[in-house]
Amino acid sequence: MPDDHAPKATQGFATRMSHAGRAGTRAHGFVNPPVHRGSTVLMPSAQARRDFAKDRFNRVMTYGTAGGPTHYALEDVICEIEGGTRCVLVGTGLAAVTVPLMAYLKTGDHCLMPDSVYGPARNIANGLLAQYGVATTFYDPTIGEAEVAALIQPNTKVVYTESPGSHTFELQDIPAIARAAHARGCTVMMDNTWGIHNFMPFEHGVDVSIQALTKYVGGHSDVLLGSITTNTEEDYLKVRTAASQMGHFAAPDDCWLALRGARTMPVRLKHQEQSALTVARWFENRPEVQRVLHPGLPSHPQHALFTRDFRGSCSLFGVVLQPAYTEADMFRLIDSLKLFGIGASWGGYESLALPTTGFITRTATSEDLGGQTMRIHIGLEDVADLIADLEQGMATLPR
Repeated sequence: MPDDHAPKATQGFATRMSHAGRAGTRAHGFVNPPVHRGSTVLMPSAQARRDFAKDRFNRVMTYGTAGGPTHYALEDVICEIEGGTRCVLVGTGLAAVTVPLMAYLKTGDHCLMPDSVYGPARNIANGLLAQYGVATTFYDPTIGEAEVAALIQPNTKVVYTESPGSHTFELQDIPAIARAAHARGCTVMMDNTWGIHNFMPFEHGVDVSIQALTKYVGGHSDVLLGSITTNTEEDYLKVRTAASQMGHFAAPDDCWLALRGARTMPVRLKHQEQSALTVARWFENRPEVQRVLHPGLPSHPQHALFTRDFRGSCSLFGVVLQPAYTEADMFRLIDSLKLFGIGASWGGYESLALPTTGFITRTATSEDLGGQTMRIHIGLEDVADLIADLEQGMATLPR
């Protein structure tokens, strides 16, 4: 393999995304790596089959579910994005949540999970984990080191984080939470899908980082994929073993699509960040809006944490309408939009508007944000056109 096959850590993010996971600029052949599909892997001898099986988690091809060159290339790219050393790929973002929880928790254990967590993660805690005898305490996501330490029980094994929180966008003090967790021997997990490359989890004390690659890495709303990234061999083997035992697998075609998406992600992410901030500021100046839930705005309650820990923001934020408006008013506004689809995902090239009031579950904090709430994802459209569309949508609200 040519000497220039791997990007250097000192190079910029866009450069590393352009070159990571490729054979190199002097390698003869197409610039994109091929898709390696297969189930059966042939061995040169019976002894080789036995020897290879012992090393199946170290990029030795033994069977399709153990991965192949397409998987390895994407794993390298994800490690470049998040600053980790090893990565496990799974079929969905939700699988990326489930696998590490199942890997680190057993009957009799206890887990801490923020009250603002992604809804399906809450469902796992209240469903599958509870069924298996794992207790979960949902905590106020804005508490600090001392308060987290007070919630840790002798059987607490995992402190789960998500910053910002789903739908409500509270930021967590991840370094403080990690200090409290590590002092008691707990593993810190984080759903870092919003932060993507703008929050470097392993620099702030996270042990296991979760990504829905469906969002920004895929970028085109045409792939379902998740990743679990670790920074130590011990954590990698724990997660990789659990994924293997549960039969989790990422299709090589989906991995190839994610590799393609990663090449343009730095440009998309920066464009969407700036467009989203422009639209968020526009919302802040609207009389129909009570507040905007965007950590990148100075008005956000945890904006100081954002400026301390994040390199930037992304395309997703929330909007709370004035209390006088009803659910029917919000639905009429969203239905009137021409450039915003109504869909549950985000991170793609298309803008989305989703009603979130009624989909927010809280047990440790209040779910009442003071008005009807919607979640906005800003795509790659011209920001002036998006604002014009929102302008006509606001005109549907009663005066």
